Amino acid sequence: MVRPSESSSSSPIEGATDAIYDFRAQRLFVDEALEPGGEIRLDRDRAHYVNDVIRLAVGEALHLFNGRDGEWRAVRQPGGRREVVLACEARLRAQTARPELDYVFAPLKHARLDYMVQKAVEMGAGRLVPVMTRHTQATRVNTERMRANAVEAAEQCGILCLPEVLEPESLERWLAGLSPERRVVFCDEAAAPGDPLAPLRAAVAGPLAVLIGPEGGFNDLERRMLKARAGTIVLSLGPRILRADTAAVAALALVEAARQSAS
Repeated sequence: MVRPSESSSSSPIEGATDAIYDFRAQRLFVDEALEPGGEIRLDRDRAHYVNDVIRLAVGEALHLFNGRDGEWRAVRQPGGRREVVLACEARLRAQTARPELDYVFAPLKHARLDYMVQKAVEMGAGRLVPVMTRHTQATRVNTERMRANAVEAAEQCGILCLPEVLEPESLERWLAGLSPERRVVFCDEAAAPGDPLAPLRAAVAGPLAVLIGPEGGFNDLERRMLKARAGTIVLSLGPRILRADTAAVAALALVEAARQSAS
């Protein structure tokens, strides 16, 4: 498993029960509740990962999280030959809240969608929202595969709160159902280039939805509909036309940069 890009030495982290948090430790997502002394018996797939991929021996530890109870140090217990039983020993980090950042996108096909989902999770998306536009090329969306990619990204990057994965709906229906306080960052390839951080700095404190269109772009009706909504921020990502998966990283990085500069 690829580890986060932090230094190879351990680093202090807020909320840890120990003085040092080990970023090199393996992390594993589980559905079960995590509590002091609780035991987790892994299913076949997770047991295979622990036995055959990371080869965790009895008495060795890894970190568990479930998106609800924070992150825990868990020690492998004796068991059957292929059985994996983990005992929760101590909570390392308190649970964080899901970010008020929706990543809204026209679905892509196969590997490019996998990549885009992983990067959106790494960049702090709290919800993944596929929307069908006039030019969307992918007609089916495998949300279970999206969830699996979200889990993998969270495991690798030290994320505690898994993003919610929504079922696809039309752009019109999604827009109609938005709460008034959520600002929409409309990444429009037809927008005039300018300073992308300036319009974001005043909006990043509240709930946001970052919208990336399909490979064919938005049509004129969709543009008018988006611009007519109060609170829409029309954003240019530069003078070049970006692929949708590249645009995802660029837009979410700009939002993070605006939040950092505003804090």
